[in-house]
Amino acid sequence: MKSIYLDNAATTQLAPEVSEAMIPVLCEVFGNPSSTHSLGRKAKALIETSRRDIAKLLGCEPRSITFTSGGTEADNLALRAAVKDLGCRRIVTSAAEHSAVIASSEKMSDLYGVEVVHVAHHSDGTVDCENLRSILATGPLTLVSLMHANNEVGVIQPLDQISKACKEVGAYFHSDTVQTMAHYHFQLDALQIDFLTCSAHKFHGPKGTGFLYTHPRNKIKSQIVGGGQERGLRSGTENLHGIVGLGAALKLAYEGLENHSTHIRSIKKRMVEGLRKIDKGITFNADSDKESRLYTVLSVKFPPHPNNGMALFLLDLEGVACSGGSACSSGATTGSHVLNALGYHDTERASLRFSFSRYTTVEEIDYALGAIARVFAPVDV
Repeated sequence: MKSIYLDNAATTQLAPEVSEAMIPVLCEVFGNPSSTHSLGRKAKALIETSRRDIAKLLGCEPRSITFTSGGTEADNLALRAAVKDLGCRRIVTSAAEHSAVIASSEKMSDLYGVEVVHVAHHSDGTVDCENLRSILATGPLTLVSLMHANNEVGVIQPLDQISKACKEVGAYFHSDTVQTMAHYHFQLDALQIDFLTCSAHKFHGPKGTGFLYTHPRNKIKSQIVGGGQERGLRSGTENLHGIVGLGAALKLAYEGLENHSTHIRSIKKRMVEGLRKIDKGITFNADSDKESRLYTVLSVKFPPHPNNGMALFLLDLEGVACSGGSACSSGATTGSHVLNALGYHDTERASLRFSFSRYTTVEEIDYALGAIARVFAPVDV
């Protein structure tokens, strides 16, 4: 049986070029980056080289990049810093955000009495910017936290418009860009965003490594204290091989971005067309089949069928790995909070997420379509 991986929004396979960059560091560069001897300085130099290379790719200053264990830690650091260090007394976010932002917002409310407000969405899943402006027109100093692209349905939010609305009233702006980093170009100094997050394993880098971008004007403190690493913003001995892998993965992605995006868009289009041939009743949550949506994600809603409740399991038996939503809630058995928040949840219809990478092939898409046709084959009544 073949094994077809279509869950790249959850994680991606490590690129060979990235493992090649990491292995010498794992085997040969074992000095502590905080040590002053030559082995420590060699390790420190690799970290700072990676930081400088990442900053150059994203159009920002190297000091703006703080390495973390991934996107969840970076999201938590941004929200905590906005409340504790920048004085924000309100967080405006969305019920469709990643759980790291939702849970962190709730924690800030519990610990510090911060008001949490959810912005409205249009029927297509995009943020209602007029509603956002209305919320921001009054009230205390605010952090707006809205992801660039939704990890389940692929809706892309207009970062420039949201940033402009925030700057008009002096609000801070954080965006979880875990799904779009390395898939779209960023020019952070021009965007004028306050915080932005990244996770390496979403673009063929290692797990357990990411970063928080913080605009230099924002003076924040660490949420993890101890040794004072990362300019005092993230204590703990740095994940040296992970940081090198992150830098290598980001460089690899941007070197081939146009070719890879063209390839992924073509196989996504092939899957959309194939699904429509299987059943004309198939629809796509939040118009995830459209060109304007995140090109790595396709959220599919199937017509009522006896196999709906077992669809993920049955596809797995067919050798196709996909998901019913985010994989970030360990052991979760409840329905997708994103589909609920955006009004796409339907108890009679199964929604599955298929997500693609540079390594996904046409042959794999065709095999997956065949498996889907078998799982959702018409039944006699």
